[in-house]
Amino acid sequence: MRLVILDNYDLASEWAAKYICNRIIQFKPSKSRYFTLGLPTGSTPLGCYRKLIEYHKRGDLSFKYVKTFNMDEYVGLPRSHPESYHSYMWNNFFKHIDIDPNNAHILDGNATDLKAECDAFEKKIEEAGGIDLFVGGIGPDGHIAFNEPGSSLVSRTRLKTLAMDTILANAKYFDGDLSKVPTMALTVGVGTVMDAREVMILITGAHKAFALYKAIEEGVNHMWTVSAFQQHPHTIFVCDEDATLELRVKTVKYFKGLMHVHNKLVDPLYSMKEQN
Repeated sequence: MRLVILDNYDLASEWAAKYICNRIIQFKPSKSRYFTLGLPTGSTPLGCYRKLIEYHKRGDLSFKYVKTFNMDEYVGLPRSHPESYHSYMWNNFFKHIDIDPNNAHILDGNATDLKAECDAFEKKIEEAGGIDLFVGGIGPDGHIAFNEPGSSLVSRTRLKTLAMDTILANAKYFDGDLSKVPTMALTVGVGTVMDAREVMILITGAHKAFALYKAIEEGVNHMWTVSAFQQHPHTIFVCDEDATLELRVKTVKYFKGLMHVHNKLVDPLYSMKEQN
């Protein structure tokens, strides 16, 4: 497990974007060999998406041979709704890059048969060869995707009822009106993300500090589902200083002492121009 600590949100976002960029380019994706990327929504990854768009627009990065699978989607919210995760992904990322829409996979929260939709999503991931890099964010209660506290740590893609803490946190996207916030969602399972060859989790802000503490300094606990990734062979937690406020000083000093190693993963930043 790696913990990468940057000074602030912007630097954490940039480090994460550089890492994703380098992983895609080093993979050398092609028509016969796609790179498969798992993606989150929410406020945390926006800075990372902006940097990836920047790399694409200057010609350093292409998503032509990348397949994406999103973590979750609300149930019952029209796809065209501004707060649906379909809208989020297209407005904040996909429409700004060269990804084939057929390769951008997002769960359908309006499917007639929600269980069949979840099973089909797992099948699509399997048919794509699994996820090479799954990027995730967490809630203040340590949930990843919509795997709320108490979720099985071997769970697969399924329908979940949202915890009140999650509904309250998401109310800001619905004019603060709790009655407008969906109460159910389709989500990949903890086991689904654990199957990825590599996982990178973005954690920023003081309001996520206790969750980061639970994620890395205490044991694996289904009440803090992000803690499961202690047991993944290739997990990177990327955070800012504010998110480390609940960590032991010794822990912070240890991982900061490894930053010269971590920075070699993103410096230099590779470019697809060099491969052409």
